[in-house]
Amino acid sequence: MTTRLGVIVPSSNTTAEPEFAAAFPGVATVHTARMPLADVTADALDEMADGAADAAERLADADVDGVAYACTSGSFLHGASFARELESQLATAVDAPAVVTALSVRRALDALDANAVAVVTPYVDDINERERDYLDDAGFAVETLDGRGIVDNTVIGELTPDDAVSQVQAAVDPTTVDAVFVSCTNYNTLPAVERLEADLGVTVVTSNQTTAWDLCRELELPTTAIPGKLGDT
Repeated sequence: MTTRLGVIVPSSNTTAEPEFAAAFPGVATVHTARMPLADVTADALDEMADGAADAAERLADADVDGVAYACTSGSFLHGASFARELESQLATAVDAPAVVTALSVRRALDALDANAVAVVTPYVDDINERERDYLDDAGFAVETLDGRGIVDNTVIGELTPDDAVSQVQAAVDPTTVDAVFVSCTNYNTLPAVERLEADLGVTVVTSNQTTAWDLCRELELPTTAIPGKLGDT
């Protein structure tokens, strides 16, 4: 039987579904549940997270084999303990393995032996600083942190892989870092990973890429369609 993957996304996210589908061609089907979110602010993300378990329970009706909470800022907002508790709640709700993006990023960077990282985001300063705190607490040195200052998640979804390439190239000195993390599951970045790795000479990870990789790891699925060095890890 085909593996079924549940993905929980903000209602305004238009990127996660196609990027997850690209990561599992012929391997699994992707089924989504949406939580209300229009703007990427701390208050809105908190309110959205309150509905995560209900969304997972709806995915359980589809008998999914695993579930991913595909929202970066919504999972790192209150630190690692919050992310771990969220992951546990989702696993209980679907009675299957669960991953959340904030922890998936950490696991991917650890697997790649990255220490010094550059972080590129579409977010406003408040969300960026919370992300810095999360990564600092996880033991990573954030050498660069660059955001676009966008609140409207629909606008974030309109960004292209070329926008991601331009932002990374302008913000990052690759000689100072082991890896670049392009953050946000609504930032269309998957097609830019290998181009950026070739250009910069360092590993590049993204929110959807790491979350898909982590779900593959949990379910023992192949990672051959996941771009970049992470797909070979």
